[in-house]
Amino acid sequence: MARGALLALLAILLLAPAASASPTVGVGEQDPLMFSDPNWRELGLRDVRLVTSWDVTRVGFERREVDAYLKAAETAGAEVVVAFGRTRIDSRRKVLPSPARYRRAFRDFRRRWPSVRTFIPWNEANHCSQPTCHQPAKAAAYFDVMRSSCKTCTVVAADVLDTPDMVPWLRAFRAAARHEPRLWGLHNYVDANRFSTKGTRALLKTVPGAVWFTETGGLVSRKSSSPIRFPESKAHAAKATTFLFRRLVRLSPRVRRVYVYHWSPATRPGDTWDSALIDKNGMPRPAYAVLRLWVGRIARANRARRGS
Repeated sequence: MARGALLALLAILLLAPAASASPTVGVGEQDPLMFSDPNWRELGLRDVRLVTSWDVTRVGFERREVDAYLKAAETAGAEVVVAFGRTRIDSRRKVLPSPARYRRAFRDFRRRWPSVRTFIPWNEANHCSQPTCHQPAKAAAYFDVMRSSCKTCTVVAADVLDTPDMVPWLRAFRAAARHEPRLWGLHNYVDANRFSTKGTRALLKTVPGAVWFTETGGLVSRKSSSPIRFPESKAHAAKATTFLFRRLVRLSPRVRRVYVYHWSPATRPGDTWDSALIDKNGMPRPAYAVLRLWVGRIARANRARRGS
């Protein structure tokens, strides 16, 4: 980073107020190598989020990926939230399973990996990279399947991106759901990267109950044709992460968890998004320093609260 940009970033960090909200903080990451990284261990976190296909148990290479991830997480003492999404079989990427087929897939998942107890029925369900984009009632049916299939599981009702369609999509989801949602997931990239609170406030106003920021963070770089434009740089990602904790987390005590995405740059062919905390050489980026600062402040606030 240029010296001026680095000094500006340090000023932001030093001026950040002490944490008044104390959510659980975690990381969304697909690569189990994170758990052996000393930088991960330094943070002292234990909550992570993994995204996999709704039909993962039927696909050999995906089963092996989840096996490896959950084994590494267990060794590290981490708690995993599993989010389902579209299949990775190219010919079926736009296909939505029937609720009955989704139920069978969910039961198969739980038989193979019974240690997982927290789920997101469909990842970023209102985004049109997902076949649930114009199907909020189908997404609600998947939520109902999970709630009825595992009464002791923690289930995030709907997991949405803070785009203009979010509010009508959520209203349609609520109208279709048979079970009363108690927990919602939000990917507030638009707010975090545009230094806005509009989308997060809209979700808080639209739905009752607890809210988890199930995926959020500052953009370093992106290679896509998305019409949603953000600034891009390591310095910007650090400022967006500061805004996340300084403003967005503090909007409401209903915000209970924050999963920052992600740990290291993706290596799969076709991956276009980079908001990683660690660079490809394993070196921490400025956003990592921001996260470490706020994790420490939240931990101290929690200790003080317990001691009072």
